[in-house]
Order: sequence, then structure tokens, then C-alpha cells
Amino acid sequence: MLMAERWVIDDGSADPVPSEAVLGALRARVRTGLPETWLTGTSGRSVAFVTNTERAMVMLLDAEGDPGEHAVDPGGEGSSKGFVLSSGQHDEYLDHDTVPIGEAFRLVEHIVRAGSWPEDAHWAVDR
Repeated sequence: MLMAERWVIDDGSADPVPSEAVLGALRARVRTGLPETWLTGTSGRSVAFVTNTERAMVMLLDAEGDPGEHAVDPGGEGSSKGFVLSSGQHDEYLDHDTVPIGEAFRLVEHIVRAGSWPEDAHWAVDR
């Protein structure tokens, strides 16, 4: 029997975040001014979530240094500013390369629960 991958928020905590709690954790972090969250899985994979509170960049990486995959919005036009990284860097992303925040929450929750993108999600492979 395969053991399910467990995920922790990369904030120094060793406590796994169950899929049913990950949305609350992300929302709380955004509310307290932490728009960038990294989750690390027991397999060595990582999920990155960076938001400007309206849209979010969601990435799934297989290992450190992997360019990974990121969620895309096929209908996204233009670009959005206000993505502030923990390093203080301010980024602007094409709307095609980000998703509305509600969709980002859904994607992260599904990855934490199932270990993969939802079947109906759109993503680009950056490898």
C-alpha cells in the first residue's frame, strides 16, 4: 500500500498540513501580509503559491532546481502587478501565466490532497 504524500508549509513548521486545512492556511497567510507560500512534500516535491490577492502563480516542482510546471489561464489577457516575493522582489506576470485566486486555492488543495493537478486544470511544463 502506497503512503500518501504529506505536505508542510515551509515556515519552519514540521507539522503536515492536511488538504482540508490548506485553504485556511493560505488565506490566513495572505491576510497577514504573506503573499508567498511554499509547501514541501515528503517526496521532495514543492508547490509554490504567490498572489497579489486577485490572481496567483501556482507552480509544482519535482525537486529543488526543477523548473517545474505552472498553472495557466488560457483566456488570460494582459498582465498583473503586485506579486511580492519573500525576498522583497516585486513581480509582474502575464495573466496567461497566473490564475484567479479562487482557482489557485482549488489547485493547491487538489495537489495537496491528490498529488497532481486536477484533470480539468490547465498548466504549462517549464522543463
